[in-house]
Amino acid sequence: MADQPWHDLPPGISPVLGPLLSELADEIIDAVRTVPAYARPMEGPFGANIRAGVQEALRHFLAEIEAGGPVARSDVYGALGRGEMRAGRSLESLLSAYRVGARVAWRRFASGGVQAGLEPETLYLLAESLFAYIEVLSSESAEGYALEQSAAAGEAELRRRRLVRTLVREPPADPGAIELAASEAGWPLPRTLAVVAIEGERRDAASRLPADAIHETIGEIVCAVVPDPDGPRRHAAIARAIRQAGVAAGLGTTVEWSDAAVSFARARAALALAEGTPALMIARDLTGELLLRSDPRLAAELASDQLAPLAELPAGSRRRLTETLRAWLAEQGRIGPVAQRLGVHPQTARYRIARLRELFGDALEDPDGRFGLELALRVQGPLR
Repeated sequence: MADQPWHDLPPGISPVLGPLLSELADEIIDAVRTVPAYARPMEGPFGANIRAGVQEALRHFLAEIEAGGPVARSDVYGALGRGEMRAGRSLESLLSAYRVGARVAWRRFASGGVQAGLEPETLYLLAESLFAYIEVLSSESAEGYALEQSAAAGEAELRRRRLVRTLVREPPADPGAIELAASEAGWPLPRTLAVVAIEGERRDAASRLPADAIHETIGEIVCAVVPDPDGPRRHAAIARAIRQAGVAAGLGTTVEWSDAAVSFARARAALALAEGTPALMIARDLTGELLLRSDPRLAAELASDQLAPLAELPAGSRRRLTETLRAWLAEQGRIGPVAQRLGVHPQTARYRIARLRELFGDALEDPDGRFGLELALRVQGPLR
């Protein structure tokens, strides 16, 4: 079949088809109302668009037969597709209407053609041409529908990205502004949420999160807002998404939506603890480390002051005594477990602990002193 077989029809059939068009348009419109989506009065803009589409199709079909080639026309059918998308109707309803209209047109054309004595070969080509023409119109409407879908999806995505920025901004946005942004984005504000901070601009990782999550790239971090993070299997879904993506991420604490900025701040802090290693760092499980890192300079000063007695020792001695201090604090001063943790003889452990007592004095017996040393060792981290 030729792409546009109606161009091969003899122009002489125009006097046969032309007089049929006026009544045919009304018949087609009546028939289209049998399609459930269009079973209503053809009034207002809706009716005008349907009528214009039918009349333009018949007029242009006849014009190209007469010309034996292409004739310019407006983008009626792409516009119909876009309009159906905006109206919330399915594309299939419109295509069904086209098929119904084509059948009605063929019955009238065939009847008129037989009465006018058209050759069977001409009638066969006319049938082929009519249904091929309807396929062209259907394709244009489908393209218009798809373009409108894409535009709508793009606008919805843009509004959700703006909502993420509004939720986590510092200083916090006015609650009314957040509610308006959520309404425009079509995203119901949840009772609680948590923010996931994902390393780099890994939007593909964010797309693996639960379907109701929204995300935006802020600086060099993808900020994803997840509703109801403590719901059934939600934490597992977040962890699975990050694991499958093979990225580093931080999960902020669960907060009310008005405190989303707090969750984002903690998610970023937790992400920093990953130091680039693919893993999900959960802020709720790392509160001590996050607290120490909230003021790195102050934490470093604390570590320097608390561990000053070790600073002047040779590197080997400093390492051994630091390991011993860490074990002694962890085991609450019990010699056996300390020796076992260090992998040394208990007598060696006793010697090292005695040396620590010389260096730190009463701090080892004072609860506040031990607390300070614990913090200092956490700030220092493992010796390398």
